[in-house]
Amino acid sequence: MKVADGIAQALKKEGVEILFAYPVNAIIEACAVADIRTVIVRQERVGLHMADAYSRLSSGKKFGVFAMQHGPGAENAFGGVAQAYSESVPILVLPAGYSRRLAHYYPNFNSTLNMQHVTKWAEPLTMGRALPEVMRRAFSQLKNGRPGPVLVELPMDVLNEEAPEDWEHEPAPATRSAPDPADVSKAAAVLSAAERPVIYAGQGVHYAEAWPELKALAEAWNIPVTTSLEGKSAFPENHPLSLGSGGRANPRPVKRFLEEADVILGIGCSFALTAFGVAMPRGKTIIHATLDPMDLNKDVPAQHALIGDAKLSLQALTDAMAGHDRSAAAGRKNVGQEIAALREEWLAEWMPKLTSESTPLNPYRVLHELQLAVDVDNTIITHDAGSPRDQITPFWTSTQPLSYIGWGKTTQLGYGLGLAMGAKLACPDKLCINVWGDAAIGFTGMDFETAVRERIPILSILLNNFSMAIELPIMQVATEKYRSTDISGNYADMARAFGGYGERVTEPGEIRAAIQRGIEATEAGQPALLEFITDKEIEISHG
Repeated sequence: MKVADGIAQALKKEGVEILFAYPVNAIIEACAVADIRTVIVRQERVGLHMADAYSRLSSGKKFGVFAMQHGPGAENAFGGVAQAYSESVPILVLPAGYSRRLAHYYPNFNSTLNMQHVTKWAEPLTMGRALPEVMRRAFSQLKNGRPGPVLVELPMDVLNEEAPEDWEHEPAPATRSAPDPADVSKAAAVLSAAERPVIYAGQGVHYAEAWPELKALAEAWNIPVTTSLEGKSAFPENHPLSLGSGGRANPRPVKRFLEEADVILGIGCSFALTAFGVAMPRGKTIIHATLDPMDLNKDVPAQHALIGDAKLSLQALTDAMAGHDRSAAAGRKNVGQEIAALREEWLAEWMPKLTSESTPLNPYRVLHELQLAVDVDNTIITHDAGSPRDQITPFWTSTQPLSYIGWGKTTQLGYGLGLAMGAKLACPDKLCINVWGDAAIGFTGMDFETAVRERIPILSILLNNFSMAIELPIMQVATEKYRSTDISGNYADMARAFGGYGERVTEPGEIRAAIQRGIEATEAGQPALLEFITDKEIEISHG
């Protein structure tokens, strides 16, 4: 058995069903022979984004895998690997490598060396007989500890070597860790006595599938809940205790309750300081429950720490709080009404934009109509960088776990398209939507053709204002000669040329019907791109 075939067999044993790829790499043909579906993309970054969403929507039970050619293919993939690293997503990256005699000198691109700082684990396969231990290490890293990309570089000459005789890959075990009981006891005493606590839930709640435990703790102790962008949908946002979710833009209850909190419990989060996340106010007592001790005191000082899996941490904390005095929780019996009143006040201020009759269309009107048109419980939605992210995150009400793919740390334009396609492959019965702008489609729009060719019927919502509007107040330049933010195009025509459904919408009264037609196209198996001509809206909600 050749090494390439051995890798394919190992992937099969680990339950890998899809290989995302861009030729040329011998792994692609080997996986096709092993009956692993191959999805070929137009550019490497989008393939990694698809693998990214596939892993997220599988909660770490299945993994997205991406393979590419050596040299320029690996170079082009760097951004997608870096994005997955930033968002802590477990994907397996299998770049081909230069033959061993060429792999370690300039100018040849060495993936192991160049990507070691944007991967959790990176190593080359140096010889055929090392295949068993290399694959064992790779999947052990994928399944355990803090999630992140794992890279195995495959020199072209090694792929043609023989794998060890009689070797059969054994799936690597997945483990979970629980926090120290003494730490749990201290945190339980602090949280149970808090007057105005807030829970800040991150993506770790998704990976641990700790949604019931999060809800149970919040309800038992009347604690309001907000989430990071990556954690959005970890707590139902139609729940009376939900403050909503946001990053650079956020609903008013999020900002108000964090400002007034005395204790903040961060669960399954890194508290990473980023321009696109919610800033934790100073002077609060912080209980930081995280899987990775490297997160502790990195950006936000924490007085108490729980190191472990989010589900086990929440279970332990709930059990430890059971015997504590509940008078503080009883004093919050009306907190749901307080949240509702604050949300209604905030929404009333934004309703003119959400229901605007103006032309060009207001993007908030488009997104408001979208939420009203879809079956939210059976929809997975994601956003792109910049304005689409800031315009949708505060207002979209997520009701089911993993129904929203949030992100926003390194903020690569064009990320959302691959995420939506990967989500559709992971959850074929769901309506999968990406919301992006005309700047983002300029980066990855060609891969809408991938959705058509690979039969991935997503709904793509394009907000086209013919400008990089978010940049306008930054540049403060308004001369006829300065036109760097002026961009245009007819992307509905592009979608139709690729073989998808495409429609351009310019009137407010046409929005809902167009969305319904787009949904019907996806139900018939056809990817749909709806292009809404919008104004240069730059206002966002700061709570």
